[in-house]
Amino acid sequence: MERTQRFTAIIEREDNGFVSMCPELDIASQGASIEEAKANLLEALTLFFETADPSEVQRRYHGEVMVTQVEVPIG
Repeated sequence: MERTQRFTAIIEREDNGFVSMCPELDIASQGASIEEAKANLLEALTLFFETADPSEVQRRYHGEVMVTQVEVPIG
């Protein structure tokens, strides 16, 4: 049975498309829609794990990522 692991996917609009990023591994992709950007990130992560040496995975892995919002005075 294939092992899986859950990672964070951050997707944001950029110009006429969307950029997707996995902060734990610093891997990014893009797409014309949110769904395409997410699918392309999944493909990039899958290819990374299929081809990367375990030492490369360990070097790039940032561990636990916390996503939150902060409020900053701007004016």
